[in-house]
Amino acid sequence: MTNLIGDAVRPFTGGDLTPLLSPATRLLGLGEPTHGVEAFLELRNELFRHLVDHEGYRSITIESDCLSALAADAYVTDGVGELDDVMTHGFSHGFGASTANRELLRWMRAHNEQRAPHERLRFYGFDGPLEITGAASPRPALIALHDYLAAHLDLAWSRDTLDELLGTDDRWTNQATMMDPTQSVGRTAEARELRLITDDLRALLTAYVPHLTAMTTPEDWWRADLYGRTAAGLLRYHAAMADTAPTRLRALICLRGVMMADNLDAILRREARRGPTLAFAHNRHLQRDKSQMQLGDHPLEWWSTGAIIGTHLGDQYSFAATTFGARGSDVPHPDTLEGLLSTLPHARAVVDPGRLVSALDRKLTPRVPADHTYFALDPTTVDQVDAIVFVKEI
Repeated sequence: MTNLIGDAVRPFTGGDLTPLLSPATRLLGLGEPTHGVEAFLELRNELFRHLVDHEGYRSITIESDCLSALAADAYVTDGVGELDDVMTHGFSHGFGASTANRELLRWMRAHNEQRAPHERLRFYGFDGPLEITGAASPRPALIALHDYLAAHLDLAWSRDTLDELLGTDDRWTNQATMMDPTQSVGRTAEARELRLITDDLRALLTAYVPHLTAMTTPEDWWRADLYGRTAAGLLRYHAAMADTAPTRLRALICLRGVMMADNLDAILRREARRGPTLAFAHNRHLQRDKSQMQLGDHPLEWWSTGAIIGTHLGDQYSFAATTFGARGSDVPHPDTLEGLLSTLPHARAVVDPGRLVSALDRKLTPRVPADHTYFALDPTTVDQVDAIVFVKEI
């Protein structure tokens, strides 16, 4: 079997991966099978350097809080702040502790130092201000949107009005809400009023875009739009957290995917004239096929961010999934995709899924992971992946 699939596999380099992608690619999704493994982030860094040097990429976005990432972007583009502080405040989900993430920002900053502003690399987060334990208060995003508009337009709502409707932030960030929807403030009369106001403010932001970008800058307007998008997404998410229906958890996952897709769409519009973008996140967020997971007693299915954005972009979206062989005592069965790829001699490999499927002479079985933090690739859907990156051991 190893001989049969040999033509489908090459040692990993960026130059061997990119020929498998659509020439029209504007967004390349690079997935990882689990979080917290530096090998996948180091591989991402290596690929991004290749994409910058040889493929015209000028931006990267990762599965991290879109608002926190503004600090990381300011550091890499203009040298604002100290790297230690940026690693603490510029990431969510604990990703600031990663050595590879630190090295990414350090390399991007060094790359940008001698370049004109329009040529500098940009760093984005495309996740919402969300954690497993709950969601952030909409206050920072909503107030920032209001203040931007209020400086140039006459608004019907004062900042004091918003503060009164928002109340204290601990009402929104109460972690008990994740398991007990009755503690959520997401469907109170005040929250409903805030959703209407946010919608109106976003409409004004669009209606007055010629005036606002002339009075400020397109970059200032883009950031205000990010604040508006985030405030609306958070208010929508908090409303779903207050739902007592059995579909509540699925709704929350779907809404997170929508926030991610909206952020990716905005990033692509901003970067349209500068080059393609690399997006790095979990495979489940970036895959084209329907995502599935078991959360306690709840089987969940949803269309992921990759499925949503891929539908919009068509062949302008490419997806490379990453997977691995052995992880300590967790060794894949020979009849799994990971077990088959483990027979290859390469420590890291690029796999052409089309050629792999054509070479197979037997049906592969899904890998059953040793722990819940890892999601194996489904061998029946590899035809929806443009490239597979395989790491033999982590």
